[in-house]
Amino acid sequence: MKKVLTGNFASAYGAAAARVNVIAAYPITPQTTIVEILSEIVADGLLDADFINVESEHSALAACIGAQAAGARTFTATSAQGLALMHELIHWAARGRLPIVMANVNRAMAPGWSIWADDTDGIAQRDTGWMQMFCENNQEVFDTILMAYKIGEHDDVLLPTLVNLDAFFLSHTSQVVDMYDQETIDKFLPPYNPKIKLDVDVPRAFGGLTSPDYYYEFSYKMQMSHQKAKEIIREVGKEFGQVFGREYGLTEAYRCDDAEIILVDYGTIAGTAKDAVDRMRDKGIRVGSLKIRYLRPFPEEAVNECLNRAKKIGVIDRAISYGHEGPFFSEVKASMYGKQIPLYGFIAGLGGRDVSIMDIESMVNYMDKNESGNLIWIGVKK
Repeated sequence: MKKVLTGNFASAYGAAAARVNVIAAYPITPQTTIVEILSEIVADGLLDADFINVESEHSALAACIGAQAAGARTFTATSAQGLALMHELIHWAARGRLPIVMANVNRAMAPGWSIWADDTDGIAQRDTGWMQMFCENNQEVFDTILMAYKIGEHDDVLLPTLVNLDAFFLSHTSQVVDMYDQETIDKFLPPYNPKIKLDVDVPRAFGGLTSPDYYYEFSYKMQMSHQKAKEIIREVGKEFGQVFGREYGLTEAYRCDDAEIILVDYGTIAGTAKDAVDRMRDKGIRVGSLKIRYLRPFPEEAVNECLNRAKKIGVIDRAISYGHEGPFFSEVKASMYGKQIPLYGFIAGLGGRDVSIMDIESMVNYMDKNESGNLIWIGVKK
């Protein structure tokens, strides 16, 4: 079945298709309709789940943490300031090894007060231990939520996932989305049944005081789980392709095989970049695009393998690490350490500013005329 869905509807339907047991809900624009849709699905008896209205985003994640620890599959959603309010418990969920899935509708941080797209909110949480990925389109939103549960709940992973989708470019824009047969989804994603959970008949301690004798090892185990997650992501992506016809990996290369210039992108800008690549190819410019799907775990091996062939590399960030450079640019630059390939870091689209095909072409023109650059602002009004 095909449906015309906004990204928010795709998020909600993805959580429902995953048969989540607990949904914690608190509104914030432009995320609100995700939990509103789920409230209707639960109220109509289409999903057997506990829908919990809470008093804040902090409480929403707290509810998910408690339910997940008790063995429930949980879901919540937020944006920007709401995600920031969750920050304390975002650490708690990751270090508690609780595979919660949360949709984050990327929105600019205030002030100035904004409801438009900017990926800085999600990227600000990159060091908390959550797996984190960015969606290009609404089909990817729906598919990724299903895969996020299967990946995060794997015994070798046991980590929560932040599924990012750009405000309005996806959240409120309608696209055709393939909806899969529920019976097939259930076979792909069986019910959540963790080996360790809160159980009065099998008492355990959770989240207790930890001395330096063991805290260090917990951190090591989280890091090793992120490393293992890379292979699990690839395996689940291949299985998803076999079952549903769409295969996903850590990255997605587009016309990169013979490209002299490769643009690295993520989220909705990746779709525009593909169109720009096609147009520049028609002009005889050998350019390609590498979409990075996962910020954590960061796929440095796949990035290095693809970019190693390029003569010049440009990274497009819809985010800024103030006082330094674009965060994805930093990650790519570290992955390419020691390679004698000129690198260019572009900042574009902050606060929901549109990033057009012409903007991306201007980046390639800049790369053609300049040796390199770490912080190149595209379209800024001076």
